[in-house]
Amino acid sequence: MGFSGSYLWQLRQKVGSDLVLMPGAMVVMRDGEGRVLLTRRVDDGTWCLPAGGAEKGSGFAETAAAELREETGAVVAPGELRAFACLSRPDLHTIEYANGDVTHCFAMCFWAERWSGGLQADGEEACELGFFGLDELPQPLHGPSAAALELFLEHLRSGEFQVS
Repeated sequence: MGFSGSYLWQLRQKVGSDLVLMPGAMVVMRDGEGRVLLTRRVDDGTWCLPAGGAEKGSGFAETAAAELREETGAVVAPGELRAFACLSRPDLHTIEYANGDVTHCFAMCFWAERWSGGLQADGEEACELGFFGLDELPQPLHGPSAAALELFLEHLRSGEFQVS
C-alpha cells in the first residue's frame, strides 16, 4: 500500500504535520551467501532495508512480512521472521518530509533467510533492489537502515536482542 489511504495518511488528515509516533518494522533478508537485500528508495535515492509503518490491526511481524512482500515481492510467513532488535532513537529515526510532516518511527527489526516469490522492486517505493555483502554496502545508505544493520551485526556476534 502506498501512503495515500494508509493509516498514517488517515492520521495526517486529522493532526496535520505535527509529530506523529509511528510503529513499524524492518527486515534483513539474507541469501545463501550471507548477503542482505536492499532496495533503492524512489523518494530520495538512498539504499535501505525493506521497511514500513504498521497498519490498523497489524502486529510487528505482520507489518514486516507485508512490507517485504509489497516492496520486493519476497514472501515470508510472519512466523518465519526472527526479531533481533528494536530501533527507537529519535536522533536516528525521525523523518521530516518535504511537505513538513514529521514522524518518529519505532521499528522492530527482523531477519529471514528463506522466502518464496520472485524478487522485483515495486516501482512505487523501491526502484531497484539487490543483494550486498555486509562489507560492501551501496551508498548512500539510509540512516535508519545503516543503524539496523549495525544492530544486526552485533546480534550475530553476541546472540543478544539489541535495543537502540
